[in-house]
Amino acid sequence: MDPTALAFGFLEYVVFLLSTTCHEAAHALVAKWGGDTTAFEGGQVSLNPLPHVRREIFGMVILPLVGILSGTGLIGYASAPYNPAWSINFPKRSGLMSLAGPAANFLIAIIAGIAMRIGLAIGLFLPGSISTANIVEPGSATSFATGAATILSVFFSLNLLLGCFNLLPIPPLDGFGVLGLFTDSEGAVKLLQLRMKMRGFGMMAGILIASYLLGYVYDPLLTKGIRLIYAFYFRH
Repeated sequence: MDPTALAFGFLEYVVFLLSTTCHEAAHALVAKWGGDTTAFEGGQVSLNPLPHVRREIFGMVILPLVGILSGTGLIGYASAPYNPAWSINFPKRSGLMSLAGPAANFLIAIIAGIAMRIGLAIGLFLPGSISTANIVEPGSATSFATGAATILSVFFSLNLLLGCFNLLPIPPLDGFGVLGLFTDSEGAVKLLQLRMKMRGFGMMAGILIASYLLGYVYDPLLTKGIRLIYAFYFRH
């Protein structure tokens, strides 16, 4: 494997690890605020990746690293525990818990986008590619500018991807749990029953369907996001 591609793959992994940790910590924190302390008691209201890795070492370490080293691309997953009975009794709180993870990813993407926009304004960065992770490129020869441009680009694009993917209303994704915001306890029971019925092969089918649909949401949102980042630069 090309050393440059390998180094970039490991950068993507570090960003994935940090972003997924924020995602799961947001789930756990909002659940705690809503009265379910299951994840809190498991130590997952934390920005330390270790409690999250211990829960899903295959999805957060082994699977993504195998994808990077094999050249097939980064893929992984994580999870936060919750009390199904609490979810049924408080479907709207449960819906907010589900929403919190993708919201954390979108917040990270927004922060990265603001940082890139500032970098463009002060001449630290130049516009990069609208279709790759190099959304901004160094505007000077400094190693800091090169590293910052790459890191911010990956944080922006990967977190936008994670937010879009997880918000698709297909089990087992968070978007399916967000439907609890629009139902009552009876509806929450039906949603939980449907999720249980789709375990195993059904869950895999759901992920495949979501992967197919992702481009219809992510691609236009990425393009619009990059244009917003560039807007200030081109006006000046």
